[in-house]
Amino acid sequence: MKVIQQSLLAAVVAVGVVLAPAMRAHAADPIVIKFSHVVTDAAPKGKAALRFKELAEKYTDGRVKVEVYPNSTLYKDAEELEALQLGAVQMLAPSTAKFAPLGVKEFEVLDLPYLFADQASYDTVINGPLGQGLFKRLQSKGITGLAYWDNGFYVISANKPLIQPSDLKGLKMRISGSKVDDETLRGMGALPQIMAFSELYQALQSGVVDGAQNTASNYTTQKLNDVQKYITTTYHVHLQYAVIVNKKFWDGLPADIRTELEKAMKESTDYNNSIAQKENADALAAIKATGKTEIHDPTPAEKKAWVDAMMPVYQSAAKRVGQNMIDEALKATGRSAN
Repeated sequence: MKVIQQSLLAAVVAVGVVLAPAMRAHAADPIVIKFSHVVTDAAPKGKAALRFKELAEKYTDGRVKVEVYPNSTLYKDAEELEALQLGAVQMLAPSTAKFAPLGVKEFEVLDLPYLFADQASYDTVINGPLGQGLFKRLQSKGITGLAYWDNGFYVISANKPLIQPSDLKGLKMRISGSKVDDETLRGMGALPQIMAFSELYQALQSGVVDGAQNTASNYTTQKLNDVQKYITTTYHVHLQYAVIVNKKFWDGLPADIRTELEKAMKESTDYNNSIAQKENADALAAIKATGKTEIHDPTPAEKKAWVDAMMPVYQSAAKRVGQNMIDEALKATGRSAN
C-alpha cells in the first residue's frame, strides 16, 4: 500500500487510532466518526453529510459524534482511501471511480458513457444486484459500502464551444482518475489530466487544464463556471458517490449503535437523492442567469454524434472491467453498446 505522508502515519501511531469502540479508554466518551469528502457543504453531498451528522447524533442520543470535513480540508481525494484503510478517518464519500487503484476496477463500469438512459435507469442498476455486488468487492479491502449518493449527469465545458466531439481535440481535460473516462476522452482527441477536485478551479483559471466534466451543481458550488465560458449538456456519464466506512470500525460498533447509524444513513441517502436533480437544474439556471457562460443543449443530430464518438470505449473497457460486468450493466439498463 502506498504511504500517503510520513506525517499521516506518525499521527496514526501517535494518537493510537482506535478502530473498535469497545477498546475506548472511557466508556462514556462518544464514538467519533470523522467523515471526510471533497465538495463544499453547499453541494448535495455536502448537505447530505451534514444531514447524516444531525441524524446520527440525534438517533444515538449523543453516543456518536460525527465530525464532517468538507472540501478536502483533511485529505486530498487521492489520499482519502488510504486514510480510511489506516483508520485515520472512519467515513468517506468518494466518487466510485476512485476504487480502481485498490484493485476494484469493476466500479468503472459505471463510468461507461450513455450507459443510463435516464435517472430511473440509473436507480434500477445502482439499487439492484450490480450496485450491491460492487460493494461486496470492497470487503476484502477493509471497506464496507453503506450507500450510493446520486449527483446526476455530467456536462462538459471549455473556453471554446464544444458542439461536436471533434471540438475536444487537443484540449487538456480534467478527469478524476477513471481509466474509462480517460479512454473516452482520448478517443475524441482530448488530453485527459488526472487532478484533485480541490485543485480544479485554480487549474482552469491558470490554463493548466482547458476544460472539465462534472455535474452542474459541482460547477456552481466550486465556481467553476466563472472560469469556463462554454458548457455543453452532453449528460454522457452519471456521477455517484459511494458512502463507505472502515470495515473494522463498523463491525466493532455496538449493534444498537450500528442500527441507529444505518437508519441515519438511509434517511440522509434519501435526502441526498431527492435533491440532486433539482440542485443540478437550479445550478444550470443560475449559470444561465449570470450571462457569463454560454450553455449549449445539443440537437438530436449533435447528441447522436456525441454518442457515436463515445461508443468505442465499450470495447476497450471490456479488457479492464470485464465483459461480463458490461453485459450485466447493459442487461440491467436494457441498452446496447452497438
